[in-house]
Amino acid sequence: MRHRKDGGKLGRTSSHRKAMLRNLVTSLLDEEQIRTTDAKAKELRRVADRMITLGKRGDLHARRQALAVIRSREVTAKVFDELAERYRERPGGYTRVLKIGSRVGDAAPMSVVELVDRSGSTS
Repeated sequence: MRHRKDGGKLGRTSSHRKAMLRNLVTSLLDEEQIRTTDAKAKELRRVADRMITLGKRGDLHARRQALAVIRSREVTAKVFDELAERYRERPGGYTRVLKIGSRVGDAAPMSVVELVDRSGSTS
């Protein structure tokens, strides 16, 4: 039984999975929209929402926790300054996953992950 076991393995070792999610969340918070597979997108959503929540807390401990995940000091500064202010009144759900079809090479289901209310958004 796998009761209360959250998070998918994504066919990777734990170190590879952790590194991949750190890279994905850094790219998402920097670009505000990325394309990836459905499974990765669903795992990424959890980590990205947690980083924005840390940014909203805004204290030194939260900044150090975010720096342990986000691979760029510039992106961390963006989370704590720009994104924290943008989502100040929002109680959660900072990301949106939109399915966009299948990848050409291996027919993997693909998704776009984006921040809601992002700058330059048409929705």
